[in-house]
Amino acid sequence: MSELRAGNLLVATPALLDPNFAESVVLLLDVDAGGALGVVVNRPSPVPVSEVLGSWGEVVAEPEVLFQGGPVGPEGALAVALLRDAEDAPVGFREVEGRLGLLDLDTPMELIDGTLVGLRIFAGYAGWGSGQLEAEIEEGSWYVVPGEPRDAFRLDPTGLWRDVLRRQPGEMAWHSTRPVDPDLN
Repeated sequence: MSELRAGNLLVATPALLDPNFAESVVLLLDVDAGGALGVVVNRPSPVPVSEVLGSWGEVVAEPEVLFQGGPVGPEGALAVALLRDAEDAPVGFREVEGRLGLLDLDTPMELIDGTLVGLRIFAGYAGWGSGQLEAEIEEGSWYVVPGEPRDAFRLDPTGLWRDVLRRQPGEMAWHSTRPVDPDLN
């Protein structure tokens, strides 16, 4: 099991029955003594980004829809971006881990032109207070695994839970063989 840090993934175990997180994969964006924050990366919504954020719909990775980032603050938006070159970060980009980071949606689009290889916008986020996520991991609700930049930008994110488990050792890989409930994605 990996350490709890920004850039890692939380993968819901079969023991996690909360419908907000069942069979979810959460990209951790911030972890500190005060808690943790991340976004669910495998829950696309049917809402096109262009319907809510206009021309940002032309810039996001396919599928060009908002993602349900989590149960907290669903009226807000977080933009997760992957830089083309770590040395060429545009104004408004805040690094999370390596080339992965958050992009301020107030950034003029002409400033990001050619700097990103991926952008995804999440409505809401997942958040945990101090010690809360650690307690959920201890009780067996989450696996903590290394993330790969491509995980947050897959064309078909609905198979991500199974694929992330499949690339892990032992018991985690075994869980990838159980049937996935399509109503959860």
